[in-house]
Amino acid sequence: MNEQLSDRTSIYLQISEMIETDILRGVLLEEEQVPSTNELARLYTINPATAGKGVNLLVDQGILYKKRGIGMFVAAGAREKILRKRRQAFVTTHIAPLLAEARSLGITRAELIGMIKEEQS
Repeated sequence: MNEQLSDRTSIYLQISEMIETDILRGVLLEEEQVPSTNELARLYTINPATAGKGVNLLVDQGILYKKRGIGMFVAAGAREKILRKRRQAFVTTHIAPLLAEARSLGITRAELIGMIKEEQS
């Protein structure tokens, strides 16, 4: 969790996203403890309540869970949940607009696939 916070979105959402990214990258493994809200608050110089809101968002999604008196931990299957969520977001934010623009430009499916293959080379 060495990323910098920005003004692009709410801080608590950025905290949540950074934890998710660390889970995807294998920095945080299933059943491993995540930094406490106080540690996150100190690291990013933010209010602990803001850090807590980001962590609790992941608890609500079943990505983290709380061990009473110990802290927050990565839930079993968290990585897969995050992958599903982010893939769906990718479709919504990137693929759907791409297809809409391609249709408006008269680009066929075959042409679009060709463009993608060419870009990968």
